[in-house]
Amino acid sequence: MGVPETSLLLLIPAYNEEVRIEPVLREFAVFFQGNYSGPFQLVVVLNGCTDNTLGVVKRVAAEFPCVGWLDFPAAIGKGGALIEGLKLAGHADLIGYVDADGATPPHAYLDLVKKIGGPDCVIGSRWLPGAVIHQSQTGNRQFASRVFHMIVQTLFWMNIRDTQCGAKVMKRAVAEKIHPALRIADMAFDINLLYSMKHAGFRILEVPTEWTDQAGSKVALGRSSLTMFLSVVRIRLIYSPFYKWLRPLRPLEGWIYKKLRAPQPLAAAQVPSPKSQI
Repeated sequence: MGVPETSLLLLIPAYNEEVRIEPVLREFAVFFQGNYSGPFQLVVVLNGCTDNTLGVVKRVAAEFPCVGWLDFPAAIGKGGALIEGLKLAGHADLIGYVDADGATPPHAYLDLVKKIGGPDCVIGSRWLPGAVIHQSQTGNRQFASRVFHMIVQTLFWMNIRDTQCGAKVMKRAVAEKIHPALRIADMAFDINLLYSMKHAGFRILEVPTEWTDQAGSKVALGRSSLTMFLSVVRIRLIYSPFYKWLRPLRPLEGWIYKKLRAPQPLAAAQVPSPKSQI
């Protein structure tokens, strides 16, 4: 498993990406058509887009049948988009995701796929020796990233150097097993995903990857950092014996997420059905 004979479904969460997403879709479609012999499908999960991202995706899909989409008119967050996209795990042997900005090139993502023989999930890392970084993050973002890493390591002890790199691939059985535990809709979704895997006993392999920091980030550093901190604390509490006693605090939690203008953690039946072509 993990050799190009297996079927692969690649998710790209997108929020107002009409300017950046077309070359990324074309690059991935062309590369995987020419370098991956198994069935390949690329699904863009649109999250509350108010621009013409859907029109751009449809234009590319008309040329490349491997490209499809799920369109959620409401803003459900990057994590929410991936939670919904991972419901498609039954369509392929392997399922994973990359960012819409093209920070991870197609050949680097294929390198991850090729390593998923023994491991249950393979994730790219910008912080391991051997990683190729063409354009680094700004100093402020690097500082925030390392502080967040220390918090995550202290709370979860996963020993993963880069939880937030947007390049991950997992086996279908993994996605299907952990999906009910995925509820974090914001940028801390990756912690929810990885810790759910660890808690379920799955093996995660972290490998150095190739990556380029892209201009035009939609992340408001201060507000996003507070939201992610709140979410990782919430994940830690979910896996503690005290969680059931915290139910009376749910309204306060919702108020805080609302004040931060962040997507709240999802309930099982909270997200409406999307318009789609897959």
